[in-house]
Amino acid sequence: MELGRLEEIDVRKVWGHEQYDFSRWLSSEENIKLLGDTLNLSLTDIETEKFVGSYRCDIICKDELTGKTVLIENQLESTNHDHLGKIITYASGLDASVVVWIVASVRDEHASAIEWLNKNTTDDLSFFLVEVHAYKIGNSVPAPMFKIIEQPNDFSKQAKTMAKAPEINESQTKRLEFWNLFNDYIDKVGKPINKHKATTDHWYTVAIGSSQCHISVDLVNREHKIRVGIWIPDDKSLYDNFFANKDVIEQTAGLHFNWDRLDSKKASLVCTYIKGLDFNNQANYNELMKETLDKVLLLKRVFTPYL
Repeated sequence: MELGRLEEIDVRKVWGHEQYDFSRWLSSEENIKLLGDTLNLSLTDIETEKFVGSYRCDIICKDELTGKTVLIENQLESTNHDHLGKIITYASGLDASVVVWIVASVRDEHASAIEWLNKNTTDDLSFFLVEVHAYKIGNSVPAPMFKIIEQPNDFSKQAKTMAKAPEINESQTKRLEFWNLFNDYIDKVGKPINKHKATTDHWYTVAIGSSQCHISVDLVNREHKIRVGIWIPDDKSLYDNFFANKDVIEQTAGLHFNWDRLDSKKASLVCTYIKGLDFNNQANYNELMKETLDKVLLLKRVFTPYL
């Protein structure tokens, strides 16, 4: 079999100008998703050239699952002190919780600076240092690739946060264990969804492509089941639109959902249940992980067309 060879291209030959070429390219839905998948973030509400005082940052957006503000600063050259200062200034001015610095190449001193920031900040602030590369095979069109150089160590930050919190109870410990195993399973099957950081909470959220709703996985151990559903925080009209298409949605999914408009509350829920959860008997955890992820992907497929 004859195989081609990857050839790296100077990124300046692909995107001649940071603002007018690269930032515009990156801000499109398809390309911001490529970056989000690399960083395990679900990026929405994209704005470009946002002013911070007399300066302006390249891209500001939101992480769909956490609602955190994400600042993206692009630099199609080697890292320098000027841009390091800019990202900190912009993050402060825009109250950003996640900072993504995209560059052509990284100098060691700036990688060390980002590593230091991640080690010495709390779970509320995260810094990513990312190189962008472009490749082609023969006469093919250039293909972009994001390479993470520095990123927050979630395990270390979680440990620091938990160390300051009261001692967790047995149920919280079991939930944290379940979500860590669930994340391992997502990795094992090729990451079909972006992972949510494992916590002691009973819920786990998955982006569906809209800030109006998300998929929620809830551990209901006292009833020995897992609930997988579409959680709509505050939009009855979206629930009504889903319900108007109830028959088609259920026919496409091949199962019946529990529909709950929750008229006395802001939120609404459409869900299904998986039986067999027992924190004290984990023999079926592999099967539960598979069925849970299958249900998440099913809900994403059948509800997304009605957003």
